[in-house]
Amino acid sequence: MSLRRSLPALVGAVALTLGLPVAAAASAHAPAAVMNPCGFYETGSDAFYNHCTSDGSNVVIQVRVALAPDYERCVGPGNHWLGSASKIQGAHYVGRTC
Repeated sequence: MSLRRSLPALVGAVALTLGLPVAAAASAHAPAAVMNPCGFYETGSDAFYNHCTSDGSNVVIQVRVALAPDYERCVGPGNHWLGSASKIQGAHYVGRTC
C-alpha cells in the first residue's frame, strides 16, 4: 500500500479514535498547504518560493530562469513571488543561510 493511500486511512483512524468528525480532521490544515506549499510552486501565471521555517531563518535559493542566467536570492520566512511562470523554471534551497 502506498503512502498516498495509507495516509488518509491513518488520519481517519486517528480522528475516529479521538472522536473527531473525519472530514474536519482530514481537512483542518489542507487548504493552506495546498494553496502555499513549501518550496517552489507555480500558479497558472506566477512562480513562487515559500520558505517554511519555525526559526525565522533567511536562506539562499537558486532561481532557474528560461533564456536568461540563473540567479541566487536571499529569502526570509514566507511566500516570495519570483516572476512569471512562463519565465521561471524552478527554484531550490542551496544549503546556506544569508
